[in-house]
Amino acid sequence: MATFEQWVAGARPRTLFAAVAPVVIGTAAAIQHSEPSWAIAILAAVVALSLQVGVNYANDYSDGIRGTDEDRVGPVRLVGQRLAVARNVKAAAFLSFGFAGLVGLALVALSEAWVLLPIGVAAVWAAWKYTGGDNPYGYRGLGELFVFVFFGLVATLGTMYAQTGAVSWFGLAAAVGVGAIASAILVVNNLRDIPTDATSGKRTLAVRLGDRGTRWFWLALVVVSIVVLGVMAIWEVWALLGLLAIGLMWKPIALVMGGAEGRRLVPVLAATGLYELAYAVLVLAGVLTAAALA
Repeated sequence: MATFEQWVAGARPRTLFAAVAPVVIGTAAAIQHSEPSWAIAILAAVVALSLQVGVNYANDYSDGIRGTDEDRVGPVRLVGQRLAVARNVKAAAFLSFGFAGLVGLALVALSEAWVLLPIGVAAVWAAWKYTGGDNPYGYRGLGELFVFVFFGLVATLGTMYAQTGAVSWFGLAAAVGVGAIASAILVVNNLRDIPTDATSGKRTLAVRLGDRGTRWFWLALVVVSIVVLGVMAIWEVWALLGLLAIGLMWKPIALVMGGAEGRRLVPVLAATGLYELAYAVLVLAGVLTAAALA
């Protein structure tokens, strides 16, 4: 029987930055466009966090019953390490999805952004199908694409649209930035797991690209996030405050490009998540500064 601490660890708290960051930067886009709604922003954050926790439990369950997690390095695997009954982990995933759905309904009712309802349903489907079902897309090298779409474009622009009823070029650039970093989190996670994924038949993008190609792809995603700050500056120069977050990435870049493997990549996973949150918070700070000076 898993302890409370193990259930918390199974939710993979280090990945939760990827859920909050697009809401933060989506709110920055709302401020840059017109006026934000802090109530909607809070609801959006709860939805995003609930979906992320659901994804993590669903991934634990699906990989666990397939035997993919038996020799993994990294966070607690509730099913793979036989700490919890598989059906209970599956139930935790769907409880998280259900809670996200209820809060999402409240968000849609408050914002009257009804177009977000089918998008929310698609997000839950994507969360489950990542490693769940008969033909999970995470096993076919499509995980990074779906993370970019749902934890980048959809989460950021959805947050902005719910608050303002519109999207903007600034918002799109912001979505690309956090989407690239969210994808980088998954890339370094899969880089660490190449040996076990390759032997278990999980054909992630990292397995397909190989060790060297995956390291360069991770670096390219980080570079994209930096370049996008310059694009955002076209509409709001104070968005360049986001450049301050780069300081968090020097050591991770040295580790990844220096050939770190296994447990040595675990800090890179945490640092990339922290970079995403700092990136979003600093862009928000820049937009708030511009609004205060206007």
